[in-house]
Amino acid sequence: MSIARTLIRADVRALSAYHVPDASGLVKLDAMENPYLLPPELQRQLGERLGAAALNRYPVPSYAKLKAALRERMGIPAGFDVVLGNGSDELISILSVACAKPGAKVLAPVPGFVMYAMSAQFAGLEFIGVPLAADLSLDLDAMLAAVREHRPAITYLAYPNNPTGNLFDLDAMLAIIREVGDTGLVVVDEAYQPFAGASFMPRLPQHPNVAVMRTVSKLGLAGIRLGYLSASRDLLAEFDKVRPPYNVNVLTETTAEFVLEHAAVLDAQAEAICAQRAALLAALAALPGVQVYPSAANFVLLRIVRPGLTGAQVFDRLLQRKVLVKNVGKMHALLENCLRVTVSTPEENAAFLAALQPSLES
Repeated sequence: MSIARTLIRADVRALSAYHVPDASGLVKLDAMENPYLLPPELQRQLGERLGAAALNRYPVPSYAKLKAALRERMGIPAGFDVVLGNGSDELISILSVACAKPGAKVLAPVPGFVMYAMSAQFAGLEFIGVPLAADLSLDLDAMLAAVREHRPAITYLAYPNNPTGNLFDLDAMLAIIREVGDTGLVVVDEAYQPFAGASFMPRLPQHPNVAVMRTVSKLGLAGIRLGYLSASRDLLAEFDKVRPPYNVNVLTETTAEFVLEHAAVLDAQAEAICAQRAALLAALAALPGVQVYPSAANFVLLRIVRPGLTGAQVFDRLLQRKVLVKNVGKMHALLENCLRVTVSTPEENAAFLAALQPSLES
């Protein structure tokens, strides 16, 4: 018997590692990244700032300057602070570990972000997935029933949702928050907030059982891996005990501080992506054999509905034409024959459409 079989938990051995496909030489539209770089002059200034960073020292563990910049630039309510993470993934892990009392459960609509369930499993929490309605909206009755039955420690509501791209109904979210009450935490995941035109953050002071989680990845800084979470001070104090020391490195800290000084550049890029999203949605809606769903994120979800043709086949045909999208058809039955496509530059969006049309032929 191998040492891995002896030492490693059976449920971990049964998993596959998170797979990131090689995108070399491809039009990369699978990971919801901002396609735009910083302008050359800002790149130069950032290089100087990074060159002066004290790489020989640990980060100041309070991250006071970066937190202050996030509070000022990202609309954190007055009197609220943030906890920082190495992307949203680490924040989700922190929440899972902090709330992992015996018998505790995590609840979320499905299909949704896979790390909600994975982090729950790693922390020894039971994950309860509640299927969305057929139109991919929240099934409010089912969500409320699940909350009453399971009394989850954590309930995730992505706003907008990944991989579906839609904004859940605000009144439905408020009903779930009321039902959870003071027995659990509701985490509103706003990873795609820059493209949504909506946010729960201003409502945070009215809901002591709510935390709002965001990342700068989709805003254009995926490479630095920085997430932040805001909630009441007593909750943040407990989560901060679980956060690994120095979890945000000096290069990430320096880059984020610099770019937040020039946040208008990222805002303009987000506006450009939203304009391209509208154009892409219209172009897809005009194609026979494609059903496209509304999106409030920087990606679109489409379903292949041409008889005799599957989403997997179209994915493979796109790949043959050097375009990489995400085949989400295996994630959940509600996503059968669905593909998720990042909204990119006009040139890359045109390349995708040019590859898609022949890929839809019988």
